[in-house]
Amino acid sequence: MVSRGVGREGLMGGIPAPYDGAVLVKWIRCTVVDRRGFERGQRKWAGLPGEPGFRGQGGGWSRLRPGVAHVFSFWESRAFYDSFMARSHDRLAAAQSGTFKGAQAKLFDHRFDVKTGFEPRFTDADVVRVAHSRIREDRVEHYALMQEKVWNPAMAGSPGMLRGLFGEAPGNEFLVLSMWRSAAEHGKYRAERVERLALRAQLATDVVALTGDVVDLEPAWTV
Repeated sequence: MVSRGVGREGLMGGIPAPYDGAVLVKWIRCTVVDRRGFERGQRKWAGLPGEPGFRGQGGGWSRLRPGVAHVFSFWESRAFYDSFMARSHDRLAAAQSGTFKGAQAKLFDHRFDVKTGFEPRFTDADVVRVAHSRIREDRVEHYALMQEKVWNPAMAGSPGMLRGLFGEAPGNEFLVLSMWRSAAEHGKYRAERVERLALRAQLATDVVALTGDVVDLEPAWTV
């Protein structure tokens, strides 16, 4: 799938290269108008593992918003990503032209792991939880500290939570991406802990805007 501005990207199926440190995360969200064509186009992204600096990609369908697709791709650095966008992207993306609308794409720099040992690997997960926030400028460091000291330990200790990351973008924007073994295990974590953790972390004081989604992963989109 394509999205211009912050970047243009596709959505897909393969084996990611080994994860070895710094990473750029691209999150794409769109409304699909031709599901069969869109999914057919996803297969064209199987060539991504040959791109220098590519670390992995996966995605799927929103559990909360019918017809909304999410794709997450990972690159070793901004330089490798920019090179891919300039050389190969448009050719790969052409197969999905006209199959979606309202695409939004954002780039985030990996700041720290949620749990430990993050890898851009989707094969053992069924669900991804994505939370996107914009934070008051004078509360950015407090928000990041609470993510590290309050939210991370709670998520890392939850059965079924596999791995995740905390990413940052210009404009005081942040992404929390977490991978879960099942929707039921993620749902149990939310029901038991989220309201209490939000109070402890003073989330309402930090946040200007907060959106999120739960994504059912499509194995055929994993590259």
